[in-house]
Amino acid sequence: MRPEDKDMIIMLNSYKHETSRGISLETTEHMVVYGEDDKRTAMAKTVGLPVAISAHLILQGKIKATGVRIPISKEVYEPILDVLAEEGIKFHTRTKEIPGLVL
Repeated sequence: MRPEDKDMIIMLNSYKHETSRGISLETTEHMVVYGEDDKRTAMAKTVGLPVAISAHLILQGKIKATGVRIPISKEVYEPILDVLAEEGIKFHTRTKEIPGLVL
């Protein structure tokens, strides 16, 4: 990248699910992250920053898990997402009922 170049990341997740009471829902989550320059890129913010945050939280003792992990336990992903949200990196979620949908 040239110093004046900027990148952007767009992520969209959409899924249909059903509550325990049989109500059909569609949830859509989206996130847009803009790079600032050739160093503080959107890719660095969404890939490198979470790794750095997790290392910092491990050193602080806030994440107790050991070994190589994928972030599927709340102990690991919740504190990382909290710090990312403080940096403006977060998903925006919308859930709506889908009348008549049977899953």
